[in-house]
Amino acid sequence: MIASSTKRPRNLDVPRSAAILYGDWGTSKAYVVGLAFAVAGYASFWLIAAMCLLTALVGVNYMAICKHYPDGGGVYASVRHRSVMISIVGAFLLIADYIVTAAISALSAFQYIGVPYPEIWAAGAIVFIGGLNFFGPRHTGGLAFLVSIPTVIVVVLLGAFCLPHIGTAIHNLHPLEGGFAKNWSGFVGVVLALSGVEAIANATGVMKLNPGSTDDKPCVSKTSTPALLWVMLEVCLFTALLGLAMHALPGLQINKDDVDAPGNPGVRDYMLKYMAEVFVGGSLGATIGHLAGVAVSIVFGFLLLSAVNTAIVDLIAISFLMSRDRELPSQFQTLNRFGVPNFGVIVATAIPAFLVLLVKDMAGLADLYAVGVVGAIATNLGASSTDSKLGLAKWERNLMFCTFLVMLAIEVSLFVDKPAARVFATTVLLIGLILRGLAGEWAQNKSAVVTPASTPAAPPPQLGQESAMVFDMDAITGPPMVCAARGVGKTLDFAVEEARATHRPLYVLFVRTLPVLSASDHQKKWQDDEDACKIFYYAKSKAQGHPVLPCYAVSDSPADTIVDISATLGAAYLILGAPERKGLLNLLRGNIIRQISDNLPEDIRLLIYA
Repeated sequence: MIASSTKRPRNLDVPRSAAILYGDWGTSKAYVVGLAFAVAGYASFWLIAAMCLLTALVGVNYMAICKHYPDGGGVYASVRHRSVMISIVGAFLLIADYIVTAAISALSAFQYIGVPYPEIWAAGAIVFIGGLNFFGPRHTGGLAFLVSIPTVIVVVLLGAFCLPHIGTAIHNLHPLEGGFAKNWSGFVGVVLALSGVEAIANATGVMKLNPGSTDDKPCVSKTSTPALLWVMLEVCLFTALLGLAMHALPGLQINKDDVDAPGNPGVRDYMLKYMAEVFVGGSLGATIGHLAGVAVSIVFGFLLLSAVNTAIVDLIAISFLMSRDRELPSQFQTLNRFGVPNFGVIVATAIPAFLVLLVKDMAGLADLYAVGVVGAIATNLGASSTDSKLGLAKWERNLMFCTFLVMLAIEVSLFVDKPAARVFATTVLLIGLILRGLAGEWAQNKSAVVTPASTPAAPPPQLGQESAMVFDMDAITGPPMVCAARGVGKTLDFAVEEARATHRPLYVLFVRTLPVLSASDHQKKWQDDEDACKIFYYAKSKAQGHPVLPCYAVSDSPADTIVDISATLGAAYLILGAPERKGLLNLLRGNIIRQISDNLPEDIRLLIYA
């Protein structure tokens, strides 16, 4: 008898881990160079260089966090054991960050594509991507990996065309002016696209283990560290290179908050596209330069839309997890038939779409963006660096605490100098805390309700306890079969009949699919799941004494879990029902049978009952 709950298998490798991070950090090039020039003109390289240094510092610190939190090192998970309230504040700051990430990424994507009214297109794209997530969580690691490859190629090629112009850029480079206060304010204004480190820290629970590491004592540093290192180097080096090469562009002028180029007004928000047209066009002709600009627009447009999807998925996941911990109302964990919380999808889609229509401007969204991500990272670094029980090396602890002080100073500056950011962050925190209070009040009222004069129903008998259901183990002559059942039906009947006919034990597997797992989910048993009980008792009665064993799992990736359990049990056959979804719905949700067949060991035969 097996009554177990399993985690998602650790199958996230270095390339896909790096792609999750690059989907956020890699997008910063698309808009940060133009925003920096709008702040400091031909001295903006110094601000970009400082931002790259901060990015490197944050990356090094999160290498340590990922190493010491192999089951999830995001701010909500890593800080919660120190202080529930601080973890809640950090989580709501991260929610604010994800909201603005979706808005700013979508707006930047359509500004690069060059459509009129990009804010309307951006809002429509957010709604469309949110609608896709209604049909189930997207495999963002694989999607981001596919999108990141052409982006890296285009960035490297653009950097190569920039190299001959570095001398001119250095000649045009001006020193910073206006004193420390003004330059600090300019630096704070370009601190963007750092939230990817929180996404990769949250993903350590599904990263591949180090050789020799076990699930009881996990370590994922050989996956997380290279992923962080390679992305950090690419982002810092190429952002600095492109930011310096921008100074070789002649005739750029600051026009209020925008940047005008000769014959091209308002290039701030698609500076890389303009650089490609000028530098590639100067070497290979205007036609090739125009095509290079189109290529930059396309690859960064797709990468930015991928970042929108990732932000929406992260919003759904963190709201679901907080609801499971009773920090948000229960509506955020009520799932539809695809295993997705409808209310979470609506909130994660509607708020960013409304925000991009309200603000409409990259600079305004950038101010709102920084306050959330900087606050969340500062919370994580501050709590981790002062945790004496965390086995940090002395240099790691000191570096992490110093980085925390820098991030804290940036956060304080944002609250003082950016009134819109202050209002936005305060509003998100206030609404979040109100929802947390309501969740606690509703839970307390629910637990206080007692139905008078009610007689508790007798619990159903446990499998294996009925005298009429004793297993005849002498009739077993072969290795087991596994039937992954979604409900009572013909597939389960076929599996029971086949097991009896071939004298094999049958494991009836039910996977409860959730968009994200909390700590309590790993302890959940099939006896607590009404659907699982119905399936297991039906199969037991149908078997008439033949060995039918319940197998239960809670997972955010059912295909991986089914493969993992079937291999662990040494099954000879895996029986699945034919999918009912057809056409577009099947495409949006993904074909679970194909996912299983692609990963199932060759010695396990897959039977599809149609």
